[in-house]
Amino acid sequence: MELDASELGTKEYWENSYTREIQNYKNNGDVGEIWFDEGSQQRIVDWILKQEAVDKQSARVIDLGCGNGMFLIALANEQFTQLTGVDYSPKAIKFATCIAKDQSLDIKYDVADLTQSEPPSLGTYHIVHDKGTYDAVSLSENPKEMRTNYLKTVVQLLHDENSLFIITSCNWTRDELLVSFEEFFTEHCTIPTPTFKFGGKVGTVVTSMVFKKRPTN
Repeated sequence: MELDASELGTKEYWENSYTREIQNYKNNGDVGEIWFDEGSQQRIVDWILKQEAVDKQSARVIDLGCGNGMFLIALANEQFTQLTGVDYSPKAIKFATCIAKDQSLDIKYDVADLTQSEPPSLGTYHIVHDKGTYDAVSLSENPKEMRTNYLKTVVQLLHDENSLFIITSCNWTRDELLVSFEEFFTEHCTIPTPTFKFGGKVGTVVTSMVFKKRPTN
């Protein structure tokens, strides 16, 4: 199943959006809106903090489609030191860089398109985070090819088979992500998210999952 293409899957939409966000920030200090599920960022941060194997000083973390960079700012405030954010929108990177600078935080930001057939050279990381970027890719004009390129890029970003790919989606269920990711990743766990009950069935507004890359033979 494919989602219908949307302006949310275009670079032009995000460039225009972050142009407005930058102006709002300059005018009143507003860091901008959270795309969906305001509580998911803190849930992910809390989950990371509970992982004994994750060392705040040595763990390299990259946020894919970082937007205004608030996820990385939350980690920086928890004393994580090796933080990188990437986005294909130069305006998003400008915005995130400005916010981090104003808060005297040392976070690295780069413009990078993760959907190209040739993955960008960004190094490797112990934690790769995605909130909504896979969703946006899925809303593009050529979603199947774009998603495949994106997932191949994620594989290369993961430092080793113990590295974690954390993804939060508002468009795809756990079962759908398992099917889409099975070629590249194995499920590590599902991070609990708020549920709702409708017609006697229980569902979730968003899906948050953690994957590891498949071992190479």
